[in-house]
Amino acid sequence: MAAPAFRSALIVGAGPGFSASLARRCAAAGVKVALASRRPEKLGALAEQTGGVAHACDVADADAVARLFAAVDATQPPLDLVVFNPSARVRGPIAELDASAVAHTLMVSAMGGFHVGQQAARRMLATGGGAILFTGASASVKGFAQSAPFAMGKFALRGLAQSMARELGPKGIHVLHLVIDGGIRSDARPVPAEAPDSLLDPEAVAETAWHALNQHRSAWSHEVEVRPWVERF
Repeated sequence: MAAPAFRSALIVGAGPGFSASLARRCAAAGVKVALASRRPEKLGALAEQTGGVAHACDVADADAVARLFAAVDATQPPLDLVVFNPSARVRGPIAELDASAVAHTLMVSAMGGFHVGQQAARRMLATGGGAILFTGASASVKGFAQSAPFAMGKFALRGLAQSMARELGPKGIHVLHLVIDGGIRSDARPVPAEAPDSLLDPEAVAETAWHALNQHRSAWSHEVEVRPWVERF
C-alpha cells in the first residue's frame, strides 16, 4: 500500500522552527512549497532553501486568505497539502484582559484556521483528496492560569479539526491535528545543558508530522501528540 505522494503544499504561518523544518521536509520529497506569513520579508532564507515563494497574509482576514489561495493556484499544481500554523496570544489575569486583544487572538487562532481550512477543503473536494494539518499546542487540551485567550483559540482550533476530519475523511481528505506539547528548540531558545532533550527538536517534530500525513487511509491518525520525554502531562 503506497503512501500518498504530495505535489503541492502551502504552509501558512511559516517561520523558524517546526514550520521551517516541515517546509524543508516537503521540498526534500519533491513537493512544490508556498510559504505565507504576516511578515514574508523574514522568509527569504527559507524560500531559498525550499525553492518556495513567500506570500503575505493576515489569516484573520477572510479576503486576504482567499487572495493567498488564488495566488498559489496561479503558480503551483493543485494544492494537496495545506498546513495551518499561525497563533496569537495575550496573557494576563482574567479580570484585567482587554476584550479587543482577546478577540484578536481568537480571530487568528480560531477564525484563521477556519478561513484556511475552508479554502483548502474547497480545493481538495474538487480534486478528490489531500491533507490538511492544524498545529496545536499544550493549550489545545489544557488551559493554564492567565492564558485563557490562547486556550480559547487552541481549543476552538482542535474542535474545528475534529469536525473537519469527520466530515472530510470519508471524502478522501486527511485532516490531522498535531499537538505540540512542549517548547521547541531554536537558536534563541537552546536546550539547557543540565536538561538534554527537554525541548522539542523541530526536525523531529516535522518528521513525525510527515509520517502521519503520509499514512495510508486505512490507518489515518486524526490527532498526534509530541512532547519531550521529560515533559509532565
